Amino acid sequence: MGFKMGIVGLPNVGKSTLFNALTKTAAAQAANFPFCTIEPNVGEVAVPDSRLDKLAEIAGSKQIIPTRMTFVDIAGLVKGASKGEGLGNQFLANIREVDAIAHVLRCFEDGDVTHVEGRVDPVADAETIETELMLADIESIEKRLQGLVRKVRGGDKEAVQQEALLRAALAVLEEGKPARTVQVDAEDAKAWKGLQLLTTKPILYVCNVDEGSAAEGNDFSAQVAKMAAEQGAASVVISAQIEEEISQLEPDEAGMFLEEMGLHEAGLDRLIRAGYELLHLETYFTVGPKEARAWTIRSGTSAPKAAGVIHGDFEKGFIRAETIAYDDFISLGGEQKAKDAGKMRAEGKTYIVKDGDVLHFLFNT
Repeated sequence: MGFKMGIVGLPNVGKSTLFNALTKTAAAQAANFPFCTIEPNVGEVAVPDSRLDKLAEIAGSKQIIPTRMTFVDIAGLVKGASKGEGLGNQFLANIREVDAIAHVLRCFEDGDVTHVEGRVDPVADAETIETELMLADIESIEKRLQGLVRKVRGGDKEAVQQEALLRAALAVLEEGKPARTVQVDAEDAKAWKGLQLLTTKPILYVCNVDEGSAAEGNDFSAQVAKMAAEQGAASVVISAQIEEEISQLEPDEAGMFLEEMGLHEAGLDRLIRAGYELLHLETYFTVGPKEARAWTIRSGTSAPKAAGVIHGDFEKGFIRAETIAYDDFISLGGEQKAKDAGKMRAEGKTYIVKDGDVLHFLFNT
């Protein structure tokens, strides 16, 4: 299991450049004019994880298969999108389909790259898009409430639950706050998610800075970090231009380039880690002589559900999971040595998989 993250932002903030870097392709045309991305571009990117290489080396795995995540480069949005301005309707439809939003904000000055609003103000840009999403949610909620009237009067439990949740969302939206600020009870969580409101999507602010600010950020990115902290959101600093250059280099050359730029790691790595934290994702591994492979699960996933990520039959016929912690696998030198040291555990259906677990599933066919 991976997840789908939509790359959004105003035109000319660097969305397509970032997408090109992420997917190592030029599929998304990066051009200095609005709406150069007409259709959403979808790309899968391997999730870098140094643990996988270490596991493969110890196990002598012939193949290394990282877990993957999907990025969607969505057409630029402008003020008035909630009313269909620009490519608004298409933007709003595409954004409903993603699990989280990477909101790219322009945090650099460049007279050669026009800004759709004629100025560089990342916080105002963020507010523009958030406002459009909130307006779209309000319109959607009002329509849905009208459609629920008859069912609510008839005592339909599901309709009553939906109405209560929609009204709770409408109340905060009318106060100028996104729907994600609503506190939802556990018993309502599934119904809440089913509403698919745009402003319930988790947001990661991506500060696209100039090359000289890639290591430490700048005043613009500091403003975004402050805004994100106030919202309980996250932000990362990336130079999309640098990332695109790195994506075209061989690994050794990329390492040297990063060092010359004063960077310890690629911005892509920081972005993916932030994305993982945003959606509470974790990684477990399956390791053997044939392959070492990483799998993505949500935090709190049980062993049978984790097995189901590999194949539905694994979950249905689950018997137990043979489990070795990553640190034990590495320090003891592999599966057999960990087993001899008593570090392999047999875990049942109630076991909650931990990040880094090396697992082998036993199941009935």
